[in-house]
Amino acid sequence: MKHVTRIAFVLLMATCTAPAFSQKTFVLCSPDEKFQSEIKISTTDIKYNIKHDGDLMLDFSRIHMSLDKGRAFGINPKLSGTKTKTVDRILNADIYKKKEVRDNFNELTLKFKGNYRIVFRAYNEGIAYRFESDIKGDIIVENELSEFNFLHDAKAYIPYVRDNVATLESQFGNPFENIYKYENISQWDTSRIAFLPLLVEGRNGKKLCILEADLLNYPGMYLYNGDGSNTLKSVFAPYPKEVEQGGYLNLQGLVKSREPYIAKVSGVTSFPWRIMVVSENDKELADNDMVFKLATRPQGDFSWVKPGKAAWEWWHAWNLLGVDFKTGINNETYKCYIDFASRYGVEYILLDDGWSPKNEADLFKVVPELDLPELVRYGKERNVGLILWAGYYPFDRDMESVCKYYSEMGIKGFKVDYMERDDQLMVDFHHRAAEVAAKYKLLLDLHGTYKPTGLQCTYPNVVNIEGVHGLEQMKFPTAFVDQVTYDVTMPFIRMMAGPVDYTQGAMHNASRENFRAIHDEPMSQGTRCRQLAEYIVFDSPLNMLCDSPSSYEREHECTSFIAGIPTVWDHTTVLCGKVSEYIATARQKGNIWYVGAMTNWEECTIEIDLSFLGAGDFKAEIFRDGVNAYRYARDYKKELIEIPADRKLKVRMVPGGGFAARIYQ
Repeated sequence: MKHVTRIAFVLLMATCTAPAFSQKTFVLCSPDEKFQSEIKISTTDIKYNIKHDGDLMLDFSRIHMSLDKGRAFGINPKLSGTKTKTVDRILNADIYKKKEVRDNFNELTLKFKGNYRIVFRAYNEGIAYRFESDIKGDIIVENELSEFNFLHDAKAYIPYVRDNVATLESQFGNPFENIYKYENISQWDTSRIAFLPLLVEGRNGKKLCILEADLLNYPGMYLYNGDGSNTLKSVFAPYPKEVEQGGYLNLQGLVKSREPYIAKVSGVTSFPWRIMVVSENDKELADNDMVFKLATRPQGDFSWVKPGKAAWEWWHAWNLLGVDFKTGINNETYKCYIDFASRYGVEYILLDDGWSPKNEADLFKVVPELDLPELVRYGKERNVGLILWAGYYPFDRDMESVCKYYSEMGIKGFKVDYMERDDQLMVDFHHRAAEVAAKYKLLLDLHGTYKPTGLQCTYPNVVNIEGVHGLEQMKFPTAFVDQVTYDVTMPFIRMMAGPVDYTQGAMHNASRENFRAIHDEPMSQGTRCRQLAEYIVFDSPLNMLCDSPSSYEREHECTSFIAGIPTVWDHTTVLCGKVSEYIATARQKGNIWYVGAMTNWEECTIEIDLSFLGAGDFKAEIFRDGVNAYRYARDYKKELIEIPADRKLKVRMVPGGGFAARIYQ
């Protein structure tokens, strides 16, 4: 028996095989019709695939959720109705890499008996789906399956959780900072899981990136391959049963035991979006807005949020030169930081680990060497705000009181650290922290935590998030880590999820051969111009100046350039790039454009097309690698040039090099 029904402009219920209605297939297309996803509903399960211009990027993959009381979403499904719509709107984005984001998609909602739905959306950039529940009362989610079947043994950029782990359980506590392993899916280390985003190579040079969004009250998703096949499957941290204070300086919550399920929810619930972005060329990956589009929109007034930069002391170990006092955690030192920030128009200073007594985990206690109200007063006179570092456990324990107390004192925000989990309890902490901090008009920089999933869009006072292998890793004397290659890989993968608390700005720069990890006198890999470019290429609404004010004062030319770079933008466009090789990005604020470019350890010459500037005559202040920067990484040349009439600019970068420009009329 044949049954054909037209659902909507982009949907078609395909021919079913006998018996009647035993399988239904829906086809959802993107607005530009390049994407096509077939969703098959059988009597036993639900599967979908993804095609892009005829190329099969993802083969049919199962999705379902197992619940308590024998219930399930997507297992033995019984379709009860469908709904479709098209949306084309503009989303305002005040604290983002662009002022406006076009949100254009076709949507299919599949309703099932059992009071649940699955919503699929097709964008011109990718496909997303989520489960939604209308079940009244409490639900326990025992597990969720998100399957990713690839037709061939594809290469992938895999961010494994960590090396040398003994058990799966031990992997759920991690800092989400690993570098990428580039290998075939079939070569996956079956003892390890990987966090998102994860990038897989597809057909005809295309790539597929797996992400998630709108994670507010649910554990984060990991991926694994347990059998050496071409299939990846989801895995989630079970719900914590017992959590004890412990870890670094007693600032962490250590999970001692877990429940046999992953989440507890109640009432009407929308679960996180599962996102599959497909790119035709690599530069599209570094300029993608899917997580932003799929995040819950902010509620309330966030006009008070002030992004910017912060002078930061931990990376360079409070080292100041030429002063007549012992530097460290004391008022004299921090007044020097405030004076430096004021001279260069830097909005904040950050007081990191040490302002509160160690091992006491009490944020109401301040070391006797500091007078915080006096520092707040001194900073206010000079238009510099203070942000305080805080460990997760004491912040969570006294959240409301801590936020109220320090907000009334005049503190501008907190850098909260050492969460290092993304089970449901920890994800809920992030949501609550953002909400309470917003109540008291405090910024949040979430450090030592998982990748962004849209919380920064829902609560714009969350001005930065770590989940990145940042410059701080260069302090630690471990085996050589190729940070330079990571720097031109991460923007195409991790940065798709959202901003990065990378903490760039090193003035001591080293070639590959000369680099050494020195904890209290750290350096960066790659050239000086690379450090300048990172302020343009990396998304960071709150950006650190990681080096010493003494170093910056000696390098006034570079410091002035860094201090003048905005941290939020009117427009962003990635000009060119290739994963793990090079990237060039242009960003606009007002009538000024900035261009940043970086390469890996290979010398690179690229031609940048500046036709986006439009008509008129333009000048540029440019910083390019010096002729000897390949061995003396601090060598650079600053020039003032006229932008050519043909709008083409050749940029040569030495190994580990970079390029930065400020363009104006």
